[in-house]
Amino acid sequence: MIGAIRRAFRTPDLRNKLLFTLGILVIFRLGSFIPSPGIDYTQVQECVASPQLNEGGFAMINLFSGGALLQLSIFALGIMPYITASIIVQLLRVVIPRFESLHKEGASGQAKLTQYTRYLTIGLAVLNSTTLIATVRSGALFGDVEGCQDLIANDTWWGISVLVLTLTAGTGLIMWLGEQITEHGVGNGMSLLIFTSVASAFPSSLGAIFREQGVDIFLIVMAVGLVLVALVVFVEQSQRRVPVQYAKRMVGRRMFGGTSTYIPIKVNMAGVIPVIFASSVLYLPSLVSQFFDPESRWVEWISTYFTRGDHPIYITVYALLTIFFAYFYVAITFNPEEVADNMKKYGGFIPGIRAGRPTAEYLSFVLSRINFPGSLYLAFVALIPLIALVLINANQNFPFGGTSLLIVVGVGLETVKQIDAQMQQRHYEGLLR
Repeated sequence: MIGAIRRAFRTPDLRNKLLFTLGILVIFRLGSFIPSPGIDYTQVQECVASPQLNEGGFAMINLFSGGALLQLSIFALGIMPYITASIIVQLLRVVIPRFESLHKEGASGQAKLTQYTRYLTIGLAVLNSTTLIATVRSGALFGDVEGCQDLIANDTWWGISVLVLTLTAGTGLIMWLGEQITEHGVGNGMSLLIFTSVASAFPSSLGAIFREQGVDIFLIVMAVGLVLVALVVFVEQSQRRVPVQYAKRMVGRRMFGGTSTYIPIKVNMAGVIPVIFASSVLYLPSLVSQFFDPESRWVEWISTYFTRGDHPIYITVYALLTIFFAYFYVAITFNPEEVADNMKKYGGFIPGIRAGRPTAEYLSFVLSRINFPGSLYLAFVALIPLIALVLINANQNFPFGGTSLLIVVGVGLETVKQIDAQMQQRHYEGLLR
C-alpha cells in the first residue's frame, strides 16, 4: 500500500491533481474557522465549549458544515444548500417534463441542470442564512445554554444584511471549490468536501469518549467502529449483476454487437439520502413545537418522544422512515422501463427474458428483492448512534454510525477507485490489488 502511494506521487500528472485537491480541502477547512462579521466570536467559543450544549436538530447541519455552523463562521451553512438544491432538481425530473428531457440530452442538458442547481443553491443559501440569523437572535441555536442569547454584536439592519451576504457568499465559494476539485483534482469535489467536514469531527468525538467514558469504552468503540467500517465496505461493494447480451448486426461490411455485459444493481442504491430525509422529517415536529406554548400537552409529548433518540417510539419511527425513503428514492432514480427501452433500442436483451415490457417487469422484480435488504441495512446503520446513546450514552460523540459512516466509507471508496483507475493508465499496477 505504501509503495502504491509512492508511485502515485511519483507520477507528475497524478501528483499535481492530488496536491491540488489537498490544497482546496485545506482552504475549505480554514474557512470553517474564520468568524463572520458582526458576531461576538469570543462568546460563541464559550457557548460551543459549554458542557450544557445540546445540538438537537442542528446536529445534521453542523455535521455537514464540519462544525462551522455552531462556530458561526463564513462557511457556517456548509454544503447543505447545494445538497438540498441537487436533491430538489433530481426530484423535479419526475414532476417537470423539461427537466427529464434535459437529463436525456447528455452533456448539454446536464450542464443546464447544473446551472439550475447553482441558482437554486444561492436562493436556498439566502433563505438558510436568514433563518440561521433569526435563530441566533432568538437564542435557540444553543438551546438553554446561558449567555448564548445575544451573539450578534452589530444588530442593525446593515449588520444583518452584511451577515446574510457573507454567509451566502461563503456557500457560493464552497460550491466553486467543489467544482474546481471535480474539474482539476481527483474525485467528486462536493463529495470530498462533505467527506472532509464529516471526518474532521472524528478526532474530537473520539477524544470526548476517551475523556468521559474511559479507556475501556474507548477501546470498545474503536473495535465496533472497525467492524462497522468493514460491514459498510462489504455492503457498499455488493451488487447484483444482471447479464445483458447484445445481438450481432451488420452495418455495411462490418459486424457490430455480440458483446456481453451486465447491469450493476447495488444493494444500497439510495446511498445516504434516506437517512438524511428521515432525520429531517423527524426534526420537523420539534421545530414546529418551538413556536407554541411549551406547557401544552402536545408540545410536552413531542419533547418527550421526539427530542432525544433513546425512546422506542422515536427509534421505531426513525427506522420505518428510513426504509420508506429508501424505496421512495430508488423508485425515483431508477426507472426500469427506461432501462428496458434503451436496451431494446440498441439490440440488448437479458438471456431468457423478452425485450420490452417483460424486461422492465423483470428489472422491477430484481430491484424490489435487492432493495429490501438494502433498506434494512440503511435502517440498521442509521440506528447505530441511537443504540450507542442507550448503551453508553455517547450519541453526540459516537462517530461510527448513521450518515457519517456512510459518507466517509462511500466517498473514500469512490475516490480510491478513481485514483486506482488513473494509476492503471500509467502503470500495470494500481492503488488497489
